Amino acid sequence: MGFRDLFQRPDINKGVEEYRAAERAVLLDVRERDEYEGGHIPGSRNLPLSDIAKAASVIADKTTAVFVYCLSGGRSSAAAAALRRMGYTDVHDIGGIGAWRGEVER
Repeated sequence: MGFRDLFQRPDINKGVEEYRAAERAVLLDVRERDEYEGGHIPGSRNLPLSDIAKAASVIADKTTAVFVYCLSGGRSSAAAAALRRMGYTDVHDIGGIGAWRGEVER
């Protein structure tokens, strides 16, 4: 890991590609419900960062691959760290939907 890697943001487009290639993975949108309803990546599940402690109600198996996104990457980073502290072993912070080039569902 070089100095530049410290400032490199996750690429949500690559992250969604990896999510789609993974078996039984969960794409987790950690924005608030109204943000999610305003437009989200198809197939994603909504669990706001403020409710991340309830992750087991959405993802029971802690070995499930979880790909986390938000609007710009701040909340997804915090949510990914929280999930890891809760024992989830395959967590990927893929950044913010603001950089998403694919379709959104409303």
